[in-house]
Amino acid sequence: MNSIAYQPEFRPVLPTVFGAKDYQEFRKVLVEMDHILAKTGIEHRLISEKIAEQGNGASEAQVQNMYRRYRSGFRYSILLAITGYSYRELSIRATDSQLFCWFTFTEQLGVIRPLSKSSLERYEKLFSDEQLNMLIHDLNRGVADERQVNELLYQEAVLKMDTIFADTTCVKANMHFPVDWVLLRDAARTLMKAIMLIRKQGLYHRIGDPQTFLRKMNKLCIEMRHTRKKKGADTARKVVLRRMKKLMKIVEQHGKNYVQLLKDRFEETDWSEAEAQVVLNRMESVLTQLPAAVAQAHERIIGKRRVANKDKILSLYEKDIRVIVRGKAGAEVEFGNGLYLAEQENGLIVDWKFIKEQPPGDNKLVAESIERLAEHYGTVTSYAADRGFDSKDNSIDLEKLQIINGICPRSVKALEQKLEDEVFCQLQTRRGATEARIGIFKNAYLGKPLRSKGFSHRSTRIHWCIFTHNLWKLATMAAENRKALEEEAQKAS
Repeated sequence: MNSIAYQPEFRPVLPTVFGAKDYQEFRKVLVEMDHILAKTGIEHRLISEKIAEQGNGASEAQVQNMYRRYRSGFRYSILLAITGYSYRELSIRATDSQLFCWFTFTEQLGVIRPLSKSSLERYEKLFSDEQLNMLIHDLNRGVADERQVNELLYQEAVLKMDTIFADTTCVKANMHFPVDWVLLRDAARTLMKAIMLIRKQGLYHRIGDPQTFLRKMNKLCIEMRHTRKKKGADTARKVVLRRMKKLMKIVEQHGKNYVQLLKDRFEETDWSEAEAQVVLNRMESVLTQLPAAVAQAHERIIGKRRVANKDKILSLYEKDIRVIVRGKAGAEVEFGNGLYLAEQENGLIVDWKFIKEQPPGDNKLVAESIERLAEHYGTVTSYAADRGFDSKDNSIDLEKLQIINGICPRSVKALEQKLEDEVFCQLQTRRGATEARIGIFKNAYLGKPLRSKGFSHRSTRIHWCIFTHNLWKLATMAAENRKALEEEAQKAS
């Protein structure tokens, strides 16, 4: 069942459109993306593997239906990365667009069957990171193969994967700046909103109007914000925090009461057990972290003591966020996770690593990256990066592997010697474009910030964005080559 015979469907022809240059260019690239997916067969293989995992005992009709849904979900995931839309926005916009309906196979004989926002989210997470990882490498290897490159890019020259340019960045989490007392506000909001949901289901415990607690917390937050403008700001901040702590004890107790109430009597609500568990998990997660969050705020504001980065709670909802010191203008410190990217000379991303723990020094990432590159693409001939990647061990390893060392050295004397090497200068000049590649990838594909919640979901999203980035890059090259060939044919005729 690894290779599924899928019956092709009738696909409406896209309408003829005059003018609208931007639309025409966008459409040509989408058409080439569709062409590349069909010619390489990578989409069909991935979907067939997933159906083989899940479709044991399924009838032929069920298999065909799964294939259609998975293929639409696959295409929608690509559009998510291209457009930057939310799930809800894309579900709406893709239904109105003939081009998107054509690309996602959602229109058949005048009937449109779009995916809902919930289905979009589910299908984006359908494939594992390992499967998406292989999908990206299969796409890259397709244009490095002499037998396929002409069909895919309309050119004879293959794309080489042996000249590598690397850099790191921080993928910011979708969270506000982690001010200690703001964690208490977040906890109060989450618990009270959950309590309001439970009360709507007809379960009540002794408590005043939950909105009253939210208003009290908001007033305290406003007071805290304006204390810095007053004389004796430190003393005022301590007074306000003590009032916050007192309010949080009441909120915490009400939260515990309602957690127990829902556990004991959820059968009386309209919720299923799974729906009740979602609310319970939300409340219990906050209640578990609340004592530590209160203690952290006390240490920082009242005790005037620093809390080590490894012990800080940066968010009540994102447990894998790290403090990353970037030392850059406008971004001295960022909150998120480290991301390593390596591209080849044409701009395709060929290696990456999304780092869950505190990111190591850049120089620690070189050896394992070269191992992964050798596994997927063969020999690496040159490796270029900024001075953060420089180390004595890396220089020795690159020399042993006979890889041209294009890493900018930290030592000024060593840099002066390197600048006499023409190859090094060429590699470093080209490496400047890698900074732009990371900016394009983060801003145009990941979004500002990345919306996905939880490290595993952010990792999956990053894999989709890498695949879409490479597919878009190749489709753009193909569209340009096709246009050049058509112009040459017209001149010849």
